Amino acid sequence: MITIANGRVLYGENLDVINANVLIQDQEIVEVSQNIKRGKVIDARGCIVAPAFINSHVHLGDSVAMDMGDGKPIDKIVKPPFGIKHQILANTPTNLLLDSMKKSMWEMLSTGTTTFVDFREGGAEGINLLNEASEDIPIRKIVLGRHDSFLQFPINPIIEVIIEELLESCNGIAPSGLGEISDLVASIIVETCKKMGKLSSIHVAEYEQVQTDSVNFTGMSEVQRALKAGFDLLVHLTAPIKNDLKLVADSGVSVVCCPRSNGTLAVGIPPVKEMFDLNVNLLLGTDNVMFNSPNLLREMEYTLKVTRGYYREYFPPKEILKMTTVNAGKALKLNIGSLEEGRLADVIIAQQISHDPILSIINRTESKNIKGLITEGELVCRK
Repeated sequence: MITIANGRVLYGENLDVINANVLIQDQEIVEVSQNIKRGKVIDARGCIVAPAFINSHVHLGDSVAMDMGDGKPIDKIVKPPFGIKHQILANTPTNLLLDSMKKSMWEMLSTGTTTFVDFREGGAEGINLLNEASEDIPIRKIVLGRHDSFLQFPINPIIEVIIEELLESCNGIAPSGLGEISDLVASIIVETCKKMGKLSSIHVAEYEQVQTDSVNFTGMSEVQRALKAGFDLLVHLTAPIKNDLKLVADSGVSVVCCPRSNGTLAVGIPPVKEMFDLNVNLLLGTDNVMFNSPNLLREMEYTLKVTRGYYREYFPPKEILKMTTVNAGKALKLNIGSLEEGRLADVIIAQQISHDPILSIINRTESKNIKGLITEGELVCRK
């Protein structure tokens, strides 16, 4: 039993700032009130007590290729199967891949992230590699696999069997994009995932050329095709066309934005405010470790400021923090993302640096300011 005492708690799904203690027992938050105090007491005086972060899109394998390929066109860097990153992954010794992924997971923990969603290359071997790398690291992983057979034409006749076998060892399937797979393969992936109760996700509309190609070859945008197939989670949506955003809003599908990655690759700025105004459930991811550190603090700050700069108007910082907490918990169907009774206790305790608790986290918090981290009720670190 743990009590986090004397902190400024970001409570509930609205992240309301209250002065309260948080009682944790058997992995869960059982009470948030001013008077409760039992078990081991952690004094959070002068600190913000907030939900731990969820990184909703990362390519962890790229950790071995940091800042390589900079300045090259996006398709030359990341498009399978011959992109620069795929060549690097294929030619890197296993021990180096493992070591680089371990470092990235520890960096996530040190910056307040307790959960990540990985687009996992390499089929079953790639999934096993991540499982090995994450042994003894207290971080929650949602692994979305893929297989080289998705790229084959004509379609592999046993592709459904391949998907089912892959799903036995991961949480879902995430092909790279609709420029690499057919609509039929996309539909088979989604249907098989739904049948097995797993998650399906895909990159869409990351840059203008893929949208142009999609319309020219199929008569539909990538967004239209992804929604028609029925994917649960869309990533990027940096370059919507026509009524793409309205279609996403009407579908209720969540979108993961990756602004720093889009900036690095010079493909644009995601339309965060437009999607927010349409009530799209927005999440945040750091994308390829090849381009970015897997640090959601940096991602949140960049997202807030680039959104305000792009639209030339105010955007509420609370909505940015929700993208890494409340919204992600909902989209991924996890019992985390907010601090309230009955939730799993994934909590960060961060020194309050500025007068505004939300902006203190987004604009000013660094690893050294995170004084405590709890995941599933277990104290991972305390400074």
